[in-house]
Amino acid sequence: MFDSMIQYDDMTGRTILTPVTFIAVLVASLLIGFGISAIYMATHKKEGYAQSYAITLIMLPPIVAVLLMLIDTVAGGLALAGVFTLTRFRSIAADPKDVCYVFMAMASGVIVGKGYIAVAIIFFVAMAIVLYVLNMLDYAAPKASDMTLKITVPENLNYEGLFDAVLNKYTSTWRLRRVKTTNFGSMFDCIYSIQLPNNVEQKKFLDELRTLNGNMTITLTLFRYEDRLYEINK
Repeated sequence: MFDSMIQYDDMTGRTILTPVTFIAVLVASLLIGFGISAIYMATHKKEGYAQSYAITLIMLPPIVAVLLMLIDTVAGGLALAGVFTLTRFRSIAADPKDVCYVFMAMASGVIVGKGYIAVAIIFFVAMAIVLYVLNMLDYAAPKASDMTLKITVPENLNYEGLFDAVLNKYTSTWRLRRVKTTNFGSMFDCIYSIQLPNNVEQKKFLDELRTLNGNMTITLTLFRYEDRLYEINK
Protein backbone atom coordinates (compact mmCIF):
# COMPACT_ATOMS: atom_id res chain seq x y z
CA MET A 1 0.00 0.00 0.00
CA PHE A 2 2.82 2.38 0.89
CA ASP A 3 5.17 1.27 -1.88
CA SER A 4 5.93 3.55 -4.80
CA MET A 5 4.24 2.66 -8.09
CA ILE A 6 7.10 4.24 -10.05
CA GLN A 7 9.88 1.91 -11.20
CA TYR A 8 13.49 2.84 -11.91
CA ASP A 9 16.04 1.39 -14.33
CA ASP A 10 18.62 -0.62 -12.37
CA MET A 11 21.44 0.38 -14.72
CA THR A 12 20.84 4.11 -15.19
CA GLY A 13 18.61 4.89 -12.21
CA ARG A 14 16.24 6.74 -14.49
CA THR A 15 12.47 6.66 -14.10
CA ILE A 16 10.62 4.05 -16.16
CA LEU A 17 7.59 6.03 -17.26
CA THR A 18 4.66 4.04 -18.59
CA PRO A 19 1.30 5.42 -19.82
CA VAL A 20 -0.52 3.72 -16.92
CA THR A 21 1.83 5.26 -14.35
CA PHE A 22 1.62 8.69 -15.95
CA ILE A 23 -2.20 8.69 -16.06
CA ALA A 24 -2.49 7.36 -12.50
CA VAL A 25 -0.17 10.06 -11.13
CA LEU A 26 -1.86 12.80 -13.15
CA VAL A 27 -5.39 11.80 -12.09
CA ALA A 28 -4.43 11.34 -8.43
CA SER A 29 -2.66 14.71 -8.25
CA LEU A 30 -5.59 16.48 -9.93
CA LEU A 31 -8.08 14.94 -7.50
CA ILE A 32 -5.95 15.96 -4.53
CA GLY A 33 -5.63 19.45 -6.04
CA PHE A 34 -9.41 19.73 -6.28
CA GLY A 35 -9.65 18.55 -2.68
CA ILE A 36 -7.17 21.15 -1.45
CA SER A 37 -8.99 23.86 -3.39
CA ALA A 38 -12.32 22.74 -1.91
CA ILE A 39 -11.03 22.83 1.67
CA TYR A 40 -9.51 26.27 0.99
CA MET A 41 -12.88 27.63 -0.18
CA ALA A 42 -14.74 25.93 2.67
CA THR A 43 -12.48 27.55 5.28
CA HIS A 44 -12.66 31.00 3.64
CA LYS A 45 -16.41 31.52 3.36
CA LYS A 46 -16.45 34.30 5.95
CA GLU A 47 -13.43 36.34 4.90
CA GLY A 48 -13.76 35.52 1.21
CA TYR A 49 -11.35 33.86 -1.21
CA ALA A 50 -9.62 34.66 -4.49
CA GLN A 51 -10.74 32.64 -7.51
CA SER A 52 -7.25 32.67 -9.00
CA TYR A 53 -5.85 31.25 -5.76
CA ALA A 54 -8.39 28.41 -5.74
CA ILE A 55 -7.48 27.50 -9.34
CA THR A 56 -3.77 27.65 -8.54
CA LEU A 57 -4.25 25.10 -5.74
CA ILE A 58 -5.85 22.72 -8.24
CA MET A 59 -3.07 23.02 -10.81
CA LEU A 60 -0.02 23.03 -8.52
CA PRO A 61 -0.04 19.32 -7.46
CA PRO A 62 -0.17 17.87 -11.02
CA ILE A 63 2.48 20.32 -12.23
CA VAL A 64 4.85 19.35 -9.42
CA ALA A 65 4.05 15.64 -9.80
CA VAL A 66 4.74 15.55 -13.55
CA LEU A 67 7.97 17.52 -13.14
CA LEU A 68 9.13 15.15 -10.44
CA MET A 69 8.42 12.12 -12.65
CA LEU A 70 10.45 13.57 -15.51
CA ILE A 71 13.36 14.80 -13.38
CA ASP A 72 15.48 12.00 -11.97
CA THR A 73 16.59 13.77 -8.79
CA VAL A 74 14.35 14.91 -5.97
CA ALA A 75 16.48 18.02 -5.50
CA GLY A 76 15.88 19.08 -9.09
CA GLY A 77 12.15 18.56 -8.78
CA LEU A 78 11.95 20.50 -5.53
CA ALA A 79 13.97 23.34 -7.06
CA LEU A 80 11.54 23.69 -9.96
CA ALA A 81 8.54 23.38 -7.65
CA GLY A 82 10.00 26.18 -5.54
CA VAL A 83 10.16 28.40 -8.62
CA PHE A 84 6.41 27.99 -9.13
CA THR A 85 5.73 28.74 -5.47
CA LEU A 86 7.88 31.88 -5.42
CA THR A 87 6.31 33.11 -8.64
CA ARG A 88 2.87 32.74 -7.08
CA PHE A 89 3.83 34.71 -3.99
CA ARG A 90 5.40 37.53 -5.99
CA SER A 91 2.48 37.89 -8.35
CA ILE A 92 -0.28 38.16 -5.72
CA ALA A 93 0.25 38.94 -2.06
CA ALA A 94 -1.28 36.05 -0.14
CA ASP A 95 -2.80 36.05 3.30
CA PRO A 96 -0.22 34.54 5.70
CA LYS A 97 -2.50 31.63 6.59
CA ASP A 98 -2.93 30.86 2.88
CA VAL A 99 0.75 29.96 2.63
CA CYS A 100 0.08 26.54 4.17
CA TYR A 101 -2.35 25.69 1.34
CA VAL A 102 0.32 26.34 -1.28
CA PHE A 103 2.89 24.22 0.55
CA MET A 104 0.27 21.54 1.14
CA ALA A 105 -0.42 21.44 -2.60
CA MET A 106 3.29 21.36 -3.41
CA ALA A 107 4.00 18.61 -0.86
CA SER A 108 1.11 16.54 -2.21
CA GLY A 109 2.48 16.92 -5.73
CA VAL A 110 5.92 15.79 -4.59
CA ILE A 111 4.51 12.72 -2.82
CA VAL A 112 2.35 11.73 -5.79
CA GLY A 113 5.18 12.46 -8.22
CA LYS A 114 7.36 9.95 -6.39
CA GLY A 115 4.61 7.37 -6.79
CA TYR A 116 3.31 7.23 -3.22
CA ILE A 117 -0.34 7.87 -4.04
CA ALA A 118 -1.74 6.19 -0.90
CA VAL A 119 0.59 8.28 1.29
CA ALA A 120 -0.50 11.45 -0.52
CA ILE A 121 -4.17 10.64 0.06
CA ILE A 122 -3.60 10.00 3.78
CA PHE A 123 -1.57 13.20 4.04
CA PHE A 124 -4.29 15.23 2.31
CA VAL A 125 -7.11 13.80 4.46
CA ALA A 126 -5.20 14.42 7.70
CA MET A 127 -4.29 18.00 6.77
CA ALA A 128 -7.82 18.75 5.51
CA ILE A 129 -9.36 17.58 8.78
CA VAL A 130 -6.94 19.68 10.84
CA LEU A 131 -7.52 22.81 8.75
CA TYR A 132 -11.29 22.41 8.81
CA VAL A 133 -11.44 21.79 12.57
CA LEU A 134 -9.20 24.79 13.28
CA ASN A 135 -11.47 26.93 11.12
CA MET A 136 -14.63 25.67 12.84
CA LEU A 137 -13.14 26.34 16.28
CA ASP A 138 -12.00 29.79 15.12
CA TYR A 139 -8.61 28.93 16.59
CA ALA A 140 -6.39 31.88 17.65
CA ALA A 141 -8.93 34.42 16.39
CA PRO A 142 -8.09 37.97 17.55
CA LYS A 143 -10.42 39.68 19.99
CA ALA A 144 -10.14 42.97 18.09
CA SER A 145 -10.21 43.94 14.41
CA ASP A 146 -7.77 46.31 12.71
CA MET A 147 -9.88 48.98 11.04
CA THR A 148 -9.58 52.39 9.40
CA LEU A 149 -11.81 55.20 10.62
CA LYS A 150 -12.33 58.31 8.49
CA ILE A 151 -14.15 61.23 10.09
CA THR A 152 -15.16 64.33 8.15
CA VAL A 153 -14.93 67.52 10.23
CA PRO A 154 -16.15 71.01 9.20
CA GLU A 155 -13.49 73.71 9.13
CA ASN A 156 -15.00 75.58 12.06
CA LEU A 157 -14.30 72.66 14.44
CA ASN A 158 -10.90 71.97 15.97
CA TYR A 159 -10.32 68.25 15.36
CA GLU A 160 -7.32 68.03 17.73
CA GLY A 161 -8.42 66.00 20.76
CA LEU A 162 -12.07 66.24 19.72
CA PHE A 163 -12.62 62.49 19.46
CA ASP A 164 -10.06 61.26 22.01
CA ALA A 165 -12.57 60.44 24.76
CA VAL A 166 -14.81 58.36 22.47
CA LEU A 167 -11.85 56.56 20.89
CA ASN A 168 -10.40 55.74 24.31
CA LYS A 169 -13.79 54.42 25.40
CA TYR A 170 -14.50 52.07 22.50
CA THR A 171 -11.16 51.08 20.96
CA SER A 172 -8.24 49.02 22.20
CA THR A 173 -5.69 51.24 20.46
CA TRP A 174 -5.95 54.13 18.03
CA ARG A 175 -3.70 56.54 16.18
CA LEU A 176 -4.31 59.52 13.94
CA ARG A 177 -2.59 58.63 10.67
CA ARG A 178 -3.46 61.47 8.32
CA VAL A 179 -5.39 64.72 8.05
CA LYS A 180 -6.26 66.23 4.69
CA THR A 181 -8.47 69.06 3.50
CA THR A 182 -11.38 68.37 1.16
CA ASN A 183 -14.22 70.19 -0.59
CA PHE A 184 -11.98 73.19 -1.44
CA GLY A 185 -10.69 73.42 2.13
CA SER A 186 -14.11 73.70 3.78
CA MET A 187 -13.75 70.30 5.53
CA PHE A 188 -11.09 68.05 7.01
CA ASP A 189 -10.80 64.28 6.68
CA CYS A 190 -9.24 62.77 9.80
CA ILE A 191 -8.05 59.22 9.18
CA TYR A 192 -7.37 56.94 12.16
CA SER A 193 -6.07 53.40 12.40
CA ILE A 194 -7.89 51.68 15.25
CA GLN A 195 -8.28 48.31 16.90
CA LEU A 196 -11.96 47.76 17.57
CA PRO A 197 -12.92 44.91 19.95
CA ASN A 198 -15.31 42.43 18.38
CA ASN A 199 -17.87 42.88 21.18
CA VAL A 200 -18.22 46.63 20.61
CA GLU A 201 -21.55 47.84 19.21
CA GLN A 202 -20.40 49.72 16.13
CA LYS A 203 -23.59 51.75 15.71
CA LYS A 204 -23.31 53.15 19.22
CA PHE A 205 -19.66 53.96 18.60
CA LEU A 206 -20.45 55.82 15.37
CA ASP A 207 -23.43 57.63 16.92
CA GLU A 208 -21.23 59.13 19.61
CA LEU A 209 -18.73 60.26 16.99
CA ARG A 210 -21.51 61.86 14.91
CA THR A 211 -22.53 64.05 17.81
CA LEU A 212 -19.02 65.50 17.81
CA ASN A 213 -18.41 66.11 14.09
CA GLY A 214 -21.66 67.88 13.30
CA ASN A 215 -23.36 64.75 11.97
CA MET A 216 -21.08 64.67 8.90
CA THR A 217 -19.73 61.63 7.07
CA ILE A 218 -17.97 58.87 9.02
CA THR A 219 -16.50 55.82 7.31
CA LEU A 220 -15.42 52.67 9.13
CA THR A 221 -13.65 50.04 7.01
CA LEU A 222 -11.50 46.98 7.50
CA PHE A 223 -7.83 47.87 7.59
CA ARG A 224 -7.06 45.42 4.79
CA TYR A 225 -9.38 45.22 1.79
CA GLU A 226 -9.04 42.88 -1.19
CA ASP A 227 -11.24 41.81 -4.08
CA ARG A 228 -12.54 38.41 -3.05
CA LEU A 229 -15.45 36.08 -3.62
CA TYR A 230 -17.87 35.61 -0.74
CA GLU A 231 -20.26 32.78 -0.07
CA ILE A 232 -23.46 33.59 1.83
CA ASN A 233 -25.38 30.79 3.48
CA LYS A 234 -29.09 31.28 2.87
